[in-house]
Amino acid sequence: MAREKQEEPAAEPAPELSYREQLEHLNPIAQPLASRKLTRKLYKCIRKAAKHKQIRRGVKEVQKFINKGEKGITVLAGDTLPIDVYCHIPIMCEDRNLPYAYVPSKSDLGAAAGSKRPTCVILLKPHEEYQEAYDECRGEVEALPLPL
Repeated sequence: MAREKQEEPAAEPAPELSYREQLEHLNPIAQPLASRKLTRKLYKCIRKAAKHKQIRRGVKEVQKFINKGEKGITVLAGDTLPIDVYCHIPIMCEDRNLPYAYVPSKSDLGAAAGSKRPTCVILLKPHEEYQEAYDECRGEVEALPLPL
């Protein structure tokens, strides 16, 4: 009995990694990368958008709505492997003048969207309920330098 009680704390989930620790797991195409402050703002805006059902998540859904001409901010996870899964999304965004940015963690991105499941890409649509936060995030994402 005493041994069972000692083993239980080991079954708890691993503590969350800090922003700096998450940067070690980035893939090579994760540019432009959002700063720590912008990452927090994006997660906050995604949480608000998820309450109003104003997000598209997953490669298939985001790709479909980008092709249909939907506007918004595309947020990609920088730790997704293999990169072939979503490496075409930034090119689609550039062709349609959509702002996009990478955040360090797909599990945090999924959690911000209100899911237990990690997600590698989210399209954040504008809505009047959180327009101010959306505009602030969009301005900062557009100010990020695009990769060459």
